[in-house]
Amino acid sequence: MFEVESDDRDAERTIKFHFTAQSAFHDLPVKGTDSDDEGSVWWSVTGRPVFDGFDNFCGFRGSGTDLTERRRNAERASRLAMFDSLTGLANRHSLSQKLSQLLTHRDPRQRECAILMLDLDRFKHVNDTFGHPTGDALLVQVARRLEKVVGHLGVVGRLGGDEFKVIIPRACPTDRLQQLAGDIIHAISQPYSVDGKRLVIGVSVGIAQALEHGTCSERLIRSADLALYAAKDAGRGRFRVFSHDLHAAAQERNQLEEELRHAVEHGSLQLHYQPVVDTVSEQISGFEALLRWKHPTQGWISPEKFIPVAEDAGLIVAIGEWAIRRACTDLARWPESVRCAVNVSPLQFSDPSLPDMIARSVAKAGIKPSRLELEITESVFIDNGEDTDATFAALKKVGVRLALDDFGTGYSSLGYLKNAPFDKIKIDQGFVRGATLPGSRNGAIIAAISSLADALGMDTTAEGVETLDELDLIRRHGCSHIQGYIYSKPLSPEDADARLEQGLAIEPTGPRMSREPRRSMLRKVVMQHADDFYTATVRNMSSQGALVEGLWNVPEGTRFRIALSERLAVDAEVRWCEENRVGVRFDERLQRDHRGQFELAFPANDPVSRDETQHTRRTA
Repeated sequence: MFEVESDDRDAERTIKFHFTAQSAFHDLPVKGTDSDDEGSVWWSVTGRPVFDGFDNFCGFRGSGTDLTERRRNAERASRLAMFDSLTGLANRHSLSQKLSQLLTHRDPRQRECAILMLDLDRFKHVNDTFGHPTGDALLVQVARRLEKVVGHLGVVGRLGGDEFKVIIPRACPTDRLQQLAGDIIHAISQPYSVDGKRLVIGVSVGIAQALEHGTCSERLIRSADLALYAAKDAGRGRFRVFSHDLHAAAQERNQLEEELRHAVEHGSLQLHYQPVVDTVSEQISGFEALLRWKHPTQGWISPEKFIPVAEDAGLIVAIGEWAIRRACTDLARWPESVRCAVNVSPLQFSDPSLPDMIARSVAKAGIKPSRLELEITESVFIDNGEDTDATFAALKKVGVRLALDDFGTGYSSLGYLKNAPFDKIKIDQGFVRGATLPGSRNGAIIAAISSLADALGMDTTAEGVETLDELDLIRRHGCSHIQGYIYSKPLSPEDADARLEQGLAIEPTGPRMSREPRRSMLRKVVMQHADDFYTATVRNMSSQGALVEGLWNVPEGTRFRIALSERLAVDAEVRWCEENRVGVRFDERLQRDHRGQFELAFPANDPVSRDETQHTRRTA
């Protein structure tokens, strides 16, 4: 039994009409209340009027069908179509509808709105380390924090993965949007607790406003995306408001992509080779292939700039295949004892045709497969399971050597060494730099890695060795091979051929100390990062780096262009930061002129005048 609820007016009026008119009805949906108080129930009822022999109305006779489950399923489907199943936030489709309605409102004043595009920082690390269930639980907590921060000001939604969007459906001053973005960054950056694990992530935010930054959904979203990219490029954990110069930068990137595509198609890329030296014999045992691109108008372009473009454009696999074929061809000219290492990108490694391509390249060059060494980073193991094991097995069947690159910078290296058939471990140059300085633990780490590799029957290569004291330390700790400026900068194929004609023996040349004496000073400088400029003070400086004061909490690896004087500007990378003090290392060594003033020691367009190893050791 049921009775029509009073708030279901349409059904109530319809039934009252039929009752009053004493007319038949068919499949009429009505909403009732369950007798067990389990919520609303729905019925589809059919009835016809019944009259007695004197044509007096006696009531209705009919049947009913329970529609409750069908209705509930429809409601669930409707909710799934508009809301994210994990977080309960509005989903991509719902957000798109909302933004489109705002921007097409018939009243132009009602079209003013803003969007904030959000991308979580370091979330992938959480997923890879602790698994997707932990990542999902973390996303739910992020969603609740976003809802709390945004409140009634706007609509919070999840686009998918670790991407979120906030729509502010009204005109809002820029400074208020910036305050909101700052509040979001602060809230999301606070530690989380998931299943007893303490997790810390961050978020980058891009802001765009209608109608200033776009009058349609596509243009406004594109503007917010460009602002988000700029925020991530600035060091993550930051926000950026769209500006039209970001659009110009995107156009420049697209132009660079087209020119890179042309370079790939017409063979304009080059490989340079940096010697790898046997620690005991001090002879060249091989080379590492480093990718170079000489642009027809811009000159040598740093791989740090064009490799990400190649990855985004889907060119990295083609570049990687070319690099392997080119290295095999060059190997055929060199002595039998010389090997060549080529980096393999995760995308290329996941290609099932990789082992066959390498086998064909080796056979065509007529070299022994063991002379080719493939350098692989930990990222190839992420979410690849049995396919990764199959690729390793196929590569070992071909006969090439395998090296684990950047060892010690990831989070599961020991597990990879246990399961993958590596022949060599490459010790990241981050452990070599500063290893000889007082208080550094890097030497102990190098010794531990060398001992581990020796126990597993693997070689070791220490990268980025630049000074004689670093060389002595590496030797003492048992590394089997050394690579760095202490022996040679990367060489063109012609220079590599000429060097091998002199024989395999090679002597180290370089400064004695890992850090040259610094000169104390008090100099105001301007530091540029992307489109932002900062005023700071140089406290001391050498030909290789400087101590800068005035910038707070700068992430390691951040890149700056530093105007040291009106005539001298250098590119530099942050190596450490403590409160408002930052240590930077110059890309190009400085020297003093006859007046004692610093100037560049090498021409700015010299492709090998600077240590680019950290940016160019890989083809991906």
